[in-house]
Amino acid sequence: MNKRLLTAAFAMACCLSGSAQQINDVNTPLHLMKPVYQYGYGIPQREDVKQTIDKVLAYLETAMPDQRDGDKIKAGDMRLTSYEIGVLYNACIEASKSTGDKRYEKFVTNRLNLIADLEPASRKHLQKDMDFDPQMRKVCFPTALDDAGAMCTGFIRLQLFADNVNKSAAKKDQIVLSKNFAPIIDRYTDHVYKKQYRLKDGILARIRPHYNTVWLDDMYMGIPCLAWYGKLKGDKAYYDEALKQVELFRQRMWVPMPTTWGTGAGLFRHGWVEEMNPHPFFPWGRANGWACLTMCEVLDALPADYPGREDVLQLLRAHIAGLCAVQDKSGLWHQLLNDNTTYLETSATAIYTYCIAHAINEGWVDALAYGEQVLLAWNALSTQVNAKGQVENTCVGSGMGFDPAFYACRPVHVMAAHGYGPMIWAGGEVIRMLGKTHPKMNDSAVQFYSTPQKTNEPIFSEQREGVEDEKVLW
Repeated sequence: MNKRLLTAAFAMACCLSGSAQQINDVNTPLHLMKPVYQYGYGIPQREDVKQTIDKVLAYLETAMPDQRDGDKIKAGDMRLTSYEIGVLYNACIEASKSTGDKRYEKFVTNRLNLIADLEPASRKHLQKDMDFDPQMRKVCFPTALDDAGAMCTGFIRLQLFADNVNKSAAKKDQIVLSKNFAPIIDRYTDHVYKKQYRLKDGILARIRPHYNTVWLDDMYMGIPCLAWYGKLKGDKAYYDEALKQVELFRQRMWVPMPTTWGTGAGLFRHGWVEEMNPHPFFPWGRANGWACLTMCEVLDALPADYPGREDVLQLLRAHIAGLCAVQDKSGLWHQLLNDNTTYLETSATAIYTYCIAHAINEGWVDALAYGEQVLLAWNALSTQVNAKGQVENTCVGSGMGFDPAFYACRPVHVMAAHGYGPMIWAGGEVIRMLGKTHPKMNDSAVQFYSTPQKTNEPIFSEQREGVEDEKVLW
């Protein structure tokens, strides 16, 4: 009889007989006792992961109607043109690839085509009345990185995806895009590349909350669109600018060693102010997510042998190591990464889950070292999607502060759009990872192996840990 059944039978016999015998190390294999985890533990099924992100997509299909109201976008519960939604569009393009489900492709295509088709008429209205449609104003007249960068990346990625699909797809399966994609992409990129405020050395910057402030968020708001535009146009100048920006952000924002502001090996600070000395270290979760995501995007867009790409890869590896060192036992990450008294936050966790899984899938980091932490994170993330398909416990949009209370007390809300794209991105990449790697349970722990294993669960000898003849047979 299986040892676990024997243990269960022994326990039941004791209960039925009224025996007062206590469980001890002699009469019970204690190492087989079931642990208690805050969230699920183990290896999720790919179909269960997809079911979770499908629920999120179904909610978004109603919250973000792809309909027009005259020459305006018909209002829904969420905007169609914000940077958070740019992240969502990128995530859905990748989820379409990893799941093979065209609903994700259609979700993006329908909304970006709507925006592009509305652009000419909306532009004329906005030239007379800039309040005509605030959503379309950001498309027609971008004035900030938040208006341009993430949305631009969404348009470019969909264009590249459609070009690739249409090369081999039958006519009925072709992706048809609006003829207005090109001018929108060019306008967005022009703002990031030529018009956005910068410091003397060229780093993307803002004049708030202080003059000459660098925001870690702006790695994602500015750099990926440059790299992807370089790929779209075959122009190395944009590759080089993207790499230059990564290096400039590394010089100011990366904290490789503990500092007087707190522990922070392998993490980024959220803000850098030119006139401030010293520069405080507050490793805000979502901003570190934007940095990690930026490096993944740049690595994806650049040719494999492009000069300077290896430096980005090494920084990504160091960041992943730093992030995994501060993952909470629940699987989630804290709002301030180096302060486990701050709340556990969904959007940052989802971004890290995607980035680490993507790094594993691309062969940039080792699944044996980091795969378990991805699954631990996903099991926790899956509990943050409610029955409606809304993503819970996401920090709302945030400015910059220089005290822990500012970050620790930021509200969370299901309408914070920052959590939706990362959740879909994470789920899609976990599905891909489960198809590429070989996780198995071994002695109650998730382990990743370089080759498929022969049995579904380990078989233990009667010997205890450390005894020479104990065997785990596969």
